[in-house]
Amino acid sequence: MPDAQVRSRIVEDREGVPLRLDLTVVSTARGCRPMGDVAVDVWQADALGEYSADGLTFLRGTQVTDAAGKVTFETIIPGWYAHVAPHVHFKVRPDAHTESSSQLFLPEELLLSVFAREPYSQREAPGHPNTRDNRFDEKGRSLTLRPVADGAGYRASFVVGIA
Repeated sequence: MPDAQVRSRIVEDREGVPLRLDLTVVSTARGCRPMGDVAVDVWQADALGEYSADGLTFLRGTQVTDAAGKVTFETIIPGWYAHVAPHVHFKVRPDAHTESSSQLFLPEELLLSVFAREPYSQREAPGHPNTRDNRFDEKGRSLTLRPVADGAGYRASFVVGIA
């Protein structure tokens, strides 16, 4: 991973409603003990549903967990694209040969409220951003964050269990 992407603040020049994402990695095989020194990658779409590509790095980053298994990313509420529920991708790499990835979702009521604000409101938001996606139907309920208000944005935490 290039050093430019080892960072907590991943917003760069993207506008949107702030989201502080606190992740904790634990070992399910060891009684849910925190896992330190584990790489965690996140990436997501911006408020208008665009991903960084072609050498751009907005809304992409990596952190290494501390002794308590924690990392923090300062990002924004993701926008939507196609028929996919808005989400934040994450990948956990406990060693050089193992990785596990998934997606985190946000409550639909929160998304609808956020999508009424700039810059999200520059396009028409889907009426049901989550339930139109079969991936959300399959796993979304257990992978949905529970954000709380935090200044001008939100803060959410999630525990990632690795076997």
